[in-house]
Amino acid sequence: MMRMNDPTLHPAATNGGTDDDGDARSPRGIQSIEVGGQLLKALVRAGSALALKDLARAAGMTPAKAHPYLVSFGKLGLVEQDAVSGRYGLGPLALQLGLIGLQQVDPVRLAVAQLPALAAQLGCTVSAAVWGPMGPIIVHVEHGPTPVHVAMRHGTPASLRHTGTGKVFAAFAPPQAVAEALAREGEAAALDDPAFAAELQDIRRERLSRVRDELLPGISAMAVPVFDGFGRLALALAAIGPSALLDLGVGSPQAQALRACGEQLSRRLGYTGAGAA
Repeated sequence: MMRMNDPTLHPAATNGGTDDDGDARSPRGIQSIEVGGQLLKALVRAGSALALKDLARAAGMTPAKAHPYLVSFGKLGLVEQDAVSGRYGLGPLALQLGLIGLQQVDPVRLAVAQLPALAAQLGCTVSAAVWGPMGPIIVHVEHGPTPVHVAMRHGTPASLRHTGTGKVFAAFAPPQAVAEALAREGEAAALDDPAFAAELQDIRRERLSRVRDELLPGISAMAVPVFDGFGRLALALAAIGPSALLDLGVGSPQAQALRACGEQLSRRLGYTGAGAA
């Protein structure tokens, strides 16, 4: 039977979930699991196996405290110890949980849930697009407070050469698929254009595409990639609005907010590459 003064319980577990003033508190949990979980988080952050002392330090505890947790995690398959080096890494159960989690996540559902707040924050229309059978296709549009007279709705294709969304796919999608889609657009020679190739390199470096007055005078757009746990481009988020109201500067508040949203979604999809921290 669990004692009421069991040190592994949060204080909320001993007083019905309220403090002395009767305020509601967070749901009770088992503190020892949360403490031990810091070791698993440290392994994820490290991205490689660690010696006991290094792992313990990364988790904010002593080796003597960390070792019993690692023994239990090892029995469960959450961690495993290399027989030669003695280093600890993620075990088979952790890998299985990660793969199942990636399979269960719906990138579009996660993105669509973020679009209303993003549109309000940026003050313009935003959209999410995925790679379809013929190339990039917009799957959701959230209109902002400033109307944009552009034919952009669910199911609209995005030009790889002339739209912010399309250029993100041109930069990060598989090259063969991009070349075939460009050919269908009548832009078969686009990848041989030095200016376009340089623009795609900038997009890869900055994780941001920017288009000013390219399709329609007075209308600008910018877009960012969202990656999945395997490092593949899952979708693109875009913002579109009057050129006078959309600041395309790389360091502008609008660009930073759009990029931050893309990075947050990438992390939720399991991406740990550059820009995901």
